[in-house]
Amino acid sequence: MHYLLCKHEVADYDKWRRVFDSHAESQREAGLHPLHVLRDADNPNYVVMLFRADDLAKAKAFTQAPAAAEGAKSSGVIGTPEVRFLRE
Repeated sequence: MHYLLCKHEVADYDKWRRVFDSHAESQREAGLHPLHVLRDADNPNYVVMLFRADDLAKAKAFTQAPAAAEGAKSSGVIGTPEVRFLRE
């Protein structure tokens, strides 16, 4: 089984979350299933997401697509997200 782990800071969590939630269908189409969306205890604008990935190639393509960069920018992501692909 494969997973996608993504971590980044955002300018405003509520704004980011609305954009994140609006991409649920495209996440499913890429075979990504959100397992956890967590916030740092000391900095609630630092977000960690863990997804189960049905297909590693599709998950990688999703994270590298121009739409992912556009979504990050429009949602207020600060800096470059840390993206890791994991396996059991």
